[in-house]
This record gives sequence, C-alpha cells and structure tokens, in this order.
Amino acid sequence: MWPQILRIPLPLHLPIIGDQIVIYSYGLMLVIGFLAATQLARFLARRSGLDGEVFINAALWALISGIVGARLSHILENLSQFTRADRSLAANIAEMFNLQSGGLTYYGGFLLAFPTLLWYARRKKVPIRLGMDIVAPCLMIGLGFGRIGCFLNGCCYGAEAQVACSVCFPYHSNAYVDQYYRGRLAKPPPAELLTLDRNGKPRLRTPDEIASDPALAALAANQHSNPLHPAQLYSAVTAFLLAALLLAHFTVRTNAGQVFALMMMLEGLARFLLEMLRAEPAVLGGVFSLSMLLSAALAATGAVLWRWFARTPAPVTAAAGASPPAHRKGG
Repeated sequence: MWPQILRIPLPLHLPIIGDQIVIYSYGLMLVIGFLAATQLARFLARRSGLDGEVFINAALWALISGIVGARLSHILENLSQFTRADRSLAANIAEMFNLQSGGLTYYGGFLLAFPTLLWYARRKKVPIRLGMDIVAPCLMIGLGFGRIGCFLNGCCYGAEAQVACSVCFPYHSNAYVDQYYRGRLAKPPPAELLTLDRNGKPRLRTPDEIASDPALAALAANQHSNPLHPAQLYSAVTAFLLAALLLAHFTVRTNAGQVFALMMMLEGLARFLLEMLRAEPAVLGGVFSLSMLLSAALAATGAVLWRWFARTPAPVTAAAGASPPAHRKGG
C-alpha cells in the first residue's frame, strides 16, 4: 500500500493546496490509464478510417460521466461506510466526495459512461458498432491501471485468505478499519490507539492524531490487517489479458460490434468469478454482491449482442476500402 507517491513542498502556504503538493497513487494510475486508453482509441480509430481526435474528446466525456457513475455506485454498494454513527452528517457527506480514499465501482462508471458515449457518437456521426469495438479494449486498459491504483491506495481489497500471495494492509487502511469495526482483527489494536467518538464509543485514532506522538506512531506501525487476497492485482492482470485478447480479435472480426460484445461476455464472467475473492457486501439474502449481479447481467447482454451482431452484418471500417484520414499538422 502506497497511497501517496510524492510530496512536493511549496515555498509558501496556498489556499486549499496548503504548503505542499501531494501526488496520490490512485489519481496517478487513473491518469496513466486514461492516457493509455485514449492513445489506443486514437490509433484504432485511425486504423478503422475514423478521426482519432473525436475519440479523444469522447474519452473526456466518458471520464467525467464514468467517475460520477462509479462513485455513486460505490456509495450505494457500501452505504454503511457513508452513514457511520461515529461521524456527523457533514462528515459522512464529505466522505462521499472524498475520492482520495478511492472507491470507484467499475460497473457504475460503465452504466453512466456508455449512454454518454452513445450520445456523443450519434452527435459526431460515428458508426455506433465500430465505435463500440474501438472502445472495448480501451476500457480494459483503463480498468487495469485503475485496479493497480486501488491496490496502492488500499481500497477494493480482497477477502481474507491464508495463501502464498496474501497481503496485509497497514493500520487505518480501509481493510484494517473495516476488520476492526466488524470485530475480525486477529490482533486487536492496543488501548493507546483507541479513543472515544462523539457518541462515547471506542474508535481508532486517525493517522493525523498519532503523527505527533512517536510512541503511538510506533504502535501503529506494528498493526496490520488480517491476510487478504490481492484482489486488485487479480483484476488488473485479468483486465490487461482481456485487452490483449480483444485487440487480437479486433484484427480478425467479421462484423462490427463483436469485439464489444466479446468484452461484455468475458469481463462479466471474469468479474463474477473475481467477486468471490473480494470483500463486498452481499445482497439478495446474503448470496450475491451487487457487482456479481451486474456481472451476470453484463455477460448475458454481451451474449445477446454477439448473436444479434452476427445476424446483422456491419462493416468493420468506416467505409469499405477507405483509408485512415491523414494526420493533420498544427492546431
């Protein structure tokens, strides 16, 4: 876990920013994933006879709508974390907007970004099915880097496991806090690291509260969560493998739309299986998580689209025999 990559001190104190600029690993990975995905989209667009710059602009729309949808989905799926009794209403609301702590659910982002991209494609007269094929591997690239960011940030962690690749997260990480309040820590924190909340109940001291006390800091350094599956890294490797497979299929598909349909089927299946190794709250009687239900729906929808696209042929380039537009210099 490495939530902060770099701290850059400033010569003076600035409003909002403070006296230093902090580069967060989660945000950095999102930026890297966004840049990698947009460059791939531009390359595939030009290869297919489309204007690659249109896809750069589309990516910006997808980024904004995706983050909004992903955050809303995460809040709904983990509502108990944002309605905690030991925090005030204002503090809970502030936590909903605190992206520094991570917490972006892929499917929530997908469900809002997808119709946004459809709207933009129709506005720019981009062939819908061809555009979907171009976007498919780019989504997996972005997801892969995003999951690396989740691991560095300590969010979206896996279920408890005693396996060779198990990981433990430090004191006051998301996993540690969750296990503490659920009473599952194998090594409970010492009393010195506890204080009382506004309701008189014990709570963990925050990192800011212990930073000025070397003795408390030393105690906190020896605390860690129970061993967990590195589910974020499982998801990252899976996403990159799916991106490679989709790129390979992009070169051999016969009908536009098939790459996107394949992405939905494979990602839905993979996510459903990976959810068994994640620590997500269950719904519907405690059997399936919300992401598992969405995964099943995604895979089923992909299967339907695959069959439909196979029955309704569409060109895999913008125009038969057309060559990609020449690169425009300047501006």
